[in-house]
Amino acid sequence: MNQPALDAPLLPRPPRHISAEEYEAFVHSYYQDEMCAQHFILARRQFVERYPDLAEWMRAPLIERIGRLVIEGTEQFVEPISYRARSYLFYLALRGCLYFDWEWLIAVARLNIWNLFRFLGVEINPNLLADEAVQYGYAREPVLMGLKKVLCRMILHTGKQSLSSLTDADGLDYKRALLEFGQRRDVNLFHGSLEQYRGLAKDYGTGLHCLHVLLYHRGQAATEPRRVMPFWKERPPIPPRMETVLKKYEATRRLTDMPETADRLSVRVRRFVVWLISRDPQIETFAAVNREHILEFAEALKTMTGERTGTPYTALTRRGYLSALSVFFRDVASWGWEDVPPRPLLGIGDLPKTPHRIPRFIPDDELMNLMAAIRELKCPYQRAALLIARWSGARREEIRRLEMDCLDSYPDGTPRLRIPAGKTKKERMIPLNEEAAESIRELQSRRRAQRGFRDSHTGALTHYLFVNHGKRLSSFYLFSSSLRQACQAAGLVTADGKPTISPHRFRHTVGTQLAEKGAKLHTIMKILGHSSASMSMVYAQISDREVLRDYQSVLSPGAMIAGPCAEALRGGEMPQSSVDWLKTNFFKTELELGHCLRLPQEGPCECDLYLSCAKFVTTPEYAPRLRRRRKQELDLIEDAQQRAWGKEVERHRCTVQRIEQLLKELGEPIEGQEAVY
Repeated sequence: MNQPALDAPLLPRPPRHISAEEYEAFVHSYYQDEMCAQHFILARRQFVERYPDLAEWMRAPLIERIGRLVIEGTEQFVEPISYRARSYLFYLALRGCLYFDWEWLIAVARLNIWNLFRFLGVEINPNLLADEAVQYGYAREPVLMGLKKVLCRMILHTGKQSLSSLTDADGLDYKRALLEFGQRRDVNLFHGSLEQYRGLAKDYGTGLHCLHVLLYHRGQAATEPRRVMPFWKERPPIPPRMETVLKKYEATRRLTDMPETADRLSVRVRRFVVWLISRDPQIETFAAVNREHILEFAEALKTMTGERTGTPYTALTRRGYLSALSVFFRDVASWGWEDVPPRPLLGIGDLPKTPHRIPRFIPDDELMNLMAAIRELKCPYQRAALLIARWSGARREEIRRLEMDCLDSYPDGTPRLRIPAGKTKKERMIPLNEEAAESIRELQSRRRAQRGFRDSHTGALTHYLFVNHGKRLSSFYLFSSSLRQACQAAGLVTADGKPTISPHRFRHTVGTQLAEKGAKLHTIMKILGHSSASMSMVYAQISDREVLRDYQSVLSPGAMIAGPCAEALRGGEMPQSSVDWLKTNFFKTELELGHCLRLPQEGPCECDLYLSCAKFVTTPEYAPRLRRRRKQELDLIEDAQQRAWGKEVERHRCTVQRIEQLLKELGEPIEGQEAVY
């Protein structure tokens, strides 16, 4: 991916020397010692004699302009005149007579000239910025050191001498220059080794990030601060025509999709292109790609490993790559672009099938130990994120996007959490455990006056709850890193030290516990933010305790049951094949007033209509519902009598008699507590 050129700032005139009289006047006013002043005056005279045209010095090789290099671990002079004239050059830059390119500024490892800046009236004050950084949670002294390192170079490169003139674009140029300098073959001549330079570049990156945070909250930065570690590995090039299509596709998808989605698609398509041109270097356009190429890539994915992890791709990852290719070729074909195949190359049937696993909840004993470890986490942000996940079942990104005022309460005082619109594009309000609510209040008490962040879903300027050091905390820090610590403390790790609990299992645990406690389907949908009942039904299916209890109440020996099928069950007259089917599908047989044990091959059930099907059976657990249904039928009888509908009266009386007979067989009173829905 081509990057913009790092052009030097445009100056009103070419670089030029100043008169000896002007520099001598400055030197005598700045340096009190006469011998010291004469040293700098001599250095200027020698430099001007060597480079009468200042532009000639700027065109000289970097080694010559730096003047002192690191050779075999020691610093040695190669061009003393350039090295000794640095003070003169700094003065020229601050007077607008010279600019320094990024290469020169980065090659100079030590640069501390803040006294000169103050003497010449530079308005940028790093101490003021460091005081502001403390308000966002930074430690003052480390931040001050980092700001001084980056600001002095930024001033000398841009010529900007007031804080209000700095923007995030200046920092972006600096970051790109750092990355490009690290790709030089002679880095060791300036910094000893590539490893030492990378350590220095990391320090510069920390200072630039802090400066970006401060400029953003001052309103001088257009982009939100986001910490991105440098990626030193060079991205493999791809043919220009394919690069053009990929850039256009990424920009188009960003118009309607989340940036992360567009980036993920682009990265996976790019990985395919890199593999393809390594196999067939003659391919220069997507139009030359055919279905056989993708099928070969699908086979090659089985032996590929992650670039950073080095572990083989899982079946789910392989499906993700092929799904991205399917979407890409379908989109570009339907949009009628040039240099692409005219029709999609993959269909939904070509994607590898993945097994549908039952959601894994956290067992009670493991959950107890894990929660004890979570409560001991030192970082309040990590602790709060995991507590909210445990007690709300919200998705990770939903928790990360919680707003500062996300917590209020119901009329009875129960805490209530407002979860932002996320995957389902809908906000929702749910009750919250007091422990999680208290962790939110702790974070709210840490709130500082700061600029909000643009929400990627709504586009609104939002004040988020999980903000520290002036920037939003990442999902990795809030969940993955914190859960790894908690699992290690609780002993919930594999033999190779990896945690056995993933953040998403909190969500499965909440769904399972709600189902086991008898929560209504609508309640599970509301709390977990499901868009369809089928998603929440999964938790009803895995509620093992409830299924076991209900199953045993019907099929265990000596169970109290009633209905036409009761005698067949007691006498063991049901075929073994029927019993086997019921054992695996029992949760599917539930009706309002009992269960229907009709097998699939026996046709549709009629139990809910007449309560007289030969396969109907009920248990004492359904007695409140039976009594409620009886009361409804009595009300219907009264209504039918008032309307003089004799047949309806007779039909409802038959239903009442059947219900009373079932209650009698169960040993339950006809009058008593009714079910409440």
